Amino acid sequence: MNIKDSYYYKLFRFIMIIIISAVTVLGVLIVNICSLFYKNSRLEDLKSVGNFFINCISDEYKSDKNRYIKYSDSLRQKLMDNHNVKIFLYDNNEKCLIPDSEDSGFFDESLRIRIAFNNEILELSSSSLSNNEPYLLFGKEFYIDPDEKNTASYLLVYCGTDNIDKFTIKITLAYTVLAIVALMIFYISFKRKICKYGAFENDMLRIIEKYTKGDFSEKLTTDLSPSLQHISERVNTLASNIEKSEEVSNTFIANVSHELRTPITTIGGFVDGILDGTIKKSKQQEYLILVSHEIQRLKILISSMLNMSRFESGTMSPNFKETNLTDLVIKVVLMFEKKIEDKKLQVEELDSNRLSAVVDPDLMQQVIYNLVENAVKFVNKGGTLSFSFDKNDNICTIGIRNTGEGLKNSEIQQVFDRFYKTDSSRGKDATGLGLGLSISRKIVHLHNGHIIVKSVYGEYTEFQIQIPQDPRTVNKDKKEK
Repeated sequence: MNIKDSYYYKLFRFIMIIIISAVTVLGVLIVNICSLFYKNSRLEDLKSVGNFFINCISDEYKSDKNRYIKYSDSLRQKLMDNHNVKIFLYDNNEKCLIPDSEDSGFFDESLRIRIAFNNEILELSSSSLSNNEPYLLFGKEFYIDPDEKNTASYLLVYCGTDNIDKFTIKITLAYTVLAIVALMIFYISFKRKICKYGAFENDMLRIIEKYTKGDFSEKLTTDLSPSLQHISERVNTLASNIEKSEEVSNTFIANVSHELRTPITTIGGFVDGILDGTIKKSKQQEYLILVSHEIQRLKILISSMLNMSRFESGTMSPNFKETNLTDLVIKVVLMFEKKIEDKKLQVEELDSNRLSAVVDPDLMQQVIYNLVENAVKFVNKGGTLSFSFDKNDNICTIGIRNTGEGLKNSEIQQVFDRFYKTDSSRGKDATGLGLGLSISRKIVHLHNGHIIVKSVYGEYTEFQIQIPQDPRTVNKDKKEK
């Protein structure tokens, strides 16, 4: 994908349009405000000049009535030259009192009435000027002789707007140059970053597309700004988890296939041997017992997988009934009779006092099967399997211990994790699914109990199942509370 088609570049273009629009609007406001202040300043200058002229000729009139016209004309010329304005003096009959060879100004009845009505005016006007050119105008009504109230005089001071136009142009040019420089700096500074972000977006889309095809060989770079670095790390972590999950799933499928194939092959071999006479009739009963054990193993394996699915969907509901836990343990141990004999193991404490509790017998058999299977699998040859049965304060405890290598402290924290296998068990248990202990803990939790593990590395490992004698009463007590 082209960088210019990336989300970041499109966002950058949108932001540039917004900024340029804002700068333009701001520029118009600034130029207009500055022009307005300048215009008002010029109007105040006209007013100051006009009032100064009136005060001066009024004082001259008081001292010498005959020569105040001449004085007024002289003062007028000086003020016009110094302030670049035009000054005209009119009587009540709209006659110019100070004749001007070039221009007698502009004064008509409507302007006179407007000045008389307001006493003075200060404005930008073109209505009374030649060719409708805009002018700044100050007009005022006054009395040269305070005793003659019927003979008002009118002063007009005006100037063109050329200075205002020049000032506006200068302000506009200055603001335009500054705005262009600022925009160029912003554009150069941020375009580089935006291009980097766009390249990151392209890489992310390309790498994610590879992830969708199962190729996790490439990871996103983390040499970025903190926000993008955070995104990269999250995506890389997610990809690693998916990759690991796929590996675990593939291993799980392979192990399930092997685990299912083994008992089916054994059962098929024994049955074929019985049917074709390879196995003598005197041995058929013994092999049928082995077939029964393999069928039980297959049943528990399939139940484990189904139960895991039911646990995850939250549809598992125990079928509680009074059960002899000791007999259940003995029944499971007999399923491993051949393996126990092959390893020449000592089995202790199976003849303890009978322990009964309200449980789901099928689910609890699965828990005991998983624990006994682990114990037989990892016990040292010629070692000992020992069992304990105890009840204290309506809590029933079943202990299953095996001598052998034991577990490290770091392994004890993870043995109940789904698909987890200890480093040592990977060599000894090539076909196990790593689901047994995870499922066992979930089943025990359904019985409102706990399953704990104790181990001394190099000596023994012991799993204890602790459940209430009647889990239903526990649930009832929780609801009442």
